[in-house]
Amino acid sequence: MFEPRRFGAGSGTAGASDKARPEFIERGSKMPALAKRYKAAVALIDRAKAYTVEEAIATLEKTPGTKFDESVDLAFHLGVDPKHADQMVRGAVVLPHGTGKTVRVVVFAKGEKEREAKEAGADYVGAEDLVEKIQGGWMEFDSTIATPDLMGQVGKLGKVLGPRGLMPNPKLGTVTFDIARAVREVKAGKVEFRADKAGNVHVLIGKKSFSAEQLAANAMTLVEAIMRAKPASAKGQYLKSLTVSSTMGPGIPVDVQRIANLFKK
Repeated sequence: MFEPRRFGAGSGTAGASDKARPEFIERGSKMPALAKRYKAAVALIDRAKAYTVEEAIATLEKTPGTKFDESVDLAFHLGVDPKHADQMVRGAVVLPHGTGKTVRVVVFAKGEKEREAKEAGADYVGAEDLVEKIQGGWMEFDSTIATPDLMGQVGKLGKVLGPRGLMPNPKLGTVTFDIARAVREVKAGKVEFRADKAGNVHVLIGKKSFSAEQLAANAMTLVEAIMRAKPASAKGQYLKSLTVSSTMGPGIPVDVQRIANLFKK
């Protein structure tokens, strides 16, 4: 049962939003344990300290664990206005130690390129038949690659793949005749990044089970790619904030001035 508490104004029962508040947590639920674990993680972070990437990751690895292998992410806030096309930050980079995630890759190709894709490890390869399969609602994949000659067919899937960030893009290396290389890169841990409307970028860099050295190497590879992607038209401070976090943990702030100094042109 719920702890007796005062309900919202004009309501005779507790609403859904009320039950989400701590005072409406059911007895015996796991929320108190989660809150305790989170508070323990927060206590490890010195908010007055400017962490290096390596220090932030070392701190993250000391935080209380969970029953599953948490993902580790980097969250950037950039000084850009993506509403202007010349300030969009987007790209892709291969992380040296992968992401720890199994990526299902589909390839739009035929003939010799179809054979190359299969040999490189693509999970599903096709042409018009694959387009029809996806139009029919099949979406059991995480990444797409296409040869340039089939983009006319793939274009029919724009409304399906576009909103999900799955449309092949030549700027990201996913529209290419070098199919084997593209498939191997995605399978090896290629990640894409793109600033949202507010200039934020969130990218997976691995799992908490990775060593600190592996996470640091992945993090710095991504940081360099995003710093190098700074638009020429962006003015003022480009990297405004950067945090490292695990799925169930708090964000650990990284010293952005130190990062900026590393990549000064």
